[in-house]
Amino acid sequence: MNENRPFDGKVLDCLEINPGGEPRASVLWLHGLGADGHDFEPIVHELRLPESLPLRFVFPHAPERSVTINAGMVMRAWYDVYPPSFSKEIDMEGIIESSVLLRTLIARELHLGFPPERILLAGFSQGGAIALHTGLTYEKRLAGIMGLSTYLPSLEEVMKARTAANKDIPILMAHGRMDPMISMTKALQTRQALKRLGYSIRWQEYPMQHEVCREEINDIRTWLIEVLGSKAAPKSGNLQEPML
Repeated sequence: MNENRPFDGKVLDCLEINPGGEPRASVLWLHGLGADGHDFEPIVHELRLPESLPLRFVFPHAPERSVTINAGMVMRAWYDVYPPSFSKEIDMEGIIESSVLLRTLIARELHLGFPPERILLAGFSQGGAIALHTGLTYEKRLAGIMGLSTYLPSLEEVMKARTAANKDIPILMAHGRMDPMISMTKALQTRQALKRLGYSIRWQEYPMQHEVCREEINDIRTWLIEVLGSKAAPKSGNLQEPML
């Protein structure tokens, strides 16, 4: 990584975990509603990735905002969520705002020397929605997108703004069959809609609720090795210039 030149853009506060050696890729992992970047911190160890695949993990903290469905309580959220009875269904403004924030984080990783094809977007619940939205509309080819216990509320916007650069990007979607927060039906509707648009989806489901289980972590490990294991490691002194 190129850590000598400062990045001019303003980025979210993040938890950053770097491997002992030169990272082969960077994973930007977004948490769910009401959590923060520390929520998935333990997963770095639990993934038990091989030494041959040292990865940099970035866990950003979402901005704090009032969440309508939770009686207006202020908490970390990537976008507002409305109750079923509310006239407005989707907070597109919040989704686009958070997508811009994630794009700024991508820009910083580019600045550090990671080419876009070695940057992978991941997220749980709300974070997964932002990862999917951003990855499918990003102008340069990324390494992959992982959406856990999520769906794509901004599907119509993505259909209009999606890019050819990521038309065949590897996508992993994983969901709990008993999820009371985001139903399997919503997740399957997203999978089917994306498949109709030509995307290839690796789908995994588990006997769990709105959470992550051991079997899922094992499947994430396998997928990360498949997607990032063949990516060449950056060479010191021969890093790409940032593409902002």
